[in-house]
Amino acid sequence: MSAEMAEQPARLAELLARREEIAELTGPLFAGGIAGTVVVARGSSDHAATTGRYLLEMATRRPVASASPSLHTLYKAGVDFEGYVVVAVSQSGRTPEITSVLRAAAHRGARTIAVTNDPTSSLARAADAVIDLSVGEELAVPATKTVTAEIAAFALLASACGLDPGEAAWSALPAQVEAVLADSGPAEELAAWLVDAVCFATVARGPLSGAAAETALKLQETSALFATAFTAADLRHGPIALASSGIRVLALAHPGPAASDVISLSVELAKRGADVRIVGPVPGASCGWAAEAPESLAPVLAVVRGQQLALSLARALGLDPDHPKGLSKVTET
Repeated sequence: MSAEMAEQPARLAELLARREEIAELTGPLFAGGIAGTVVVARGSSDHAATTGRYLLEMATRRPVASASPSLHTLYKAGVDFEGYVVVAVSQSGRTPEITSVLRAAAHRGARTIAVTNDPTSSLARAADAVIDLSVGEELAVPATKTVTAEIAAFALLASACGLDPGEAAWSALPAQVEAVLADSGPAEELAAWLVDAVCFATVARGPLSGAAAETALKLQETSALFATAFTAADLRHGPIALASSGIRVLALAHPGPAASDVISLSVELAKRGADVRIVGPVPGASCGWAAEAPESLAPVLAVVRGQQLALSLARALGLDPDHPKGLSKVTET
């Protein structure tokens, strides 16, 4: 896991160097007007797709939704996808239901894109266009370099549709990831904070919501910690009652429209009894990443911080993060 995390700056640089090629490949599928976009994924790929939902909706100004695979695989709903772009995400390209949904959508009128690390996979063969992540084989069960590449792929798709952060932002991202990886001390301190935790929650809002969910999943996978993720808006409703239990909460924030809401929620949670830590380049944070990164690329940096925390906590607990008990690299659903 550590070695694959360390590959991320170089792998991202290679992927981002292909952004013109990716734009030429995928841009025409969004051209001429679309009804909306549907993303389909599971696990870590679904968390990347959550970020993608925010970016693509801002870029296309058309609704973006997450598919419910069971509607197609179990209930045979026969959904009409005419006018929609469907983006299916799977690092292996071998998750049967993801491929099945993509094929069903194509059969019913969708323009289809596969985001995968295997351009020869069944998922890739089923799509009109393929974004080949090309990050190399990933051996550790917890996905790391494939997840950050998937998030970057969605940023590239959004860029092809008009939400372009600019040349300087693309060029800076690999070095910003490198800087986070070189700064492991804060993650070790957060791991010490969590080493005796019984349950844990992450919270964010906007594009960082996927990063919050991915951080919770990484802690579940590597340390078997009961962890869950909330958006700041959802947590303000019934779940805020959890604060009185003293639950530990990690809040992710980046400069932008959502930051003040996450920070104010963190203050309220602490007043109600929660043990809160903020992560991100904002006031009151215990650690962060480059503040100058655009909000569309910040999820990549936030996910790397989450990976660091998961790795540090597993080590602190004497666990093997590469081979979590009962898990395998590909889950066939």
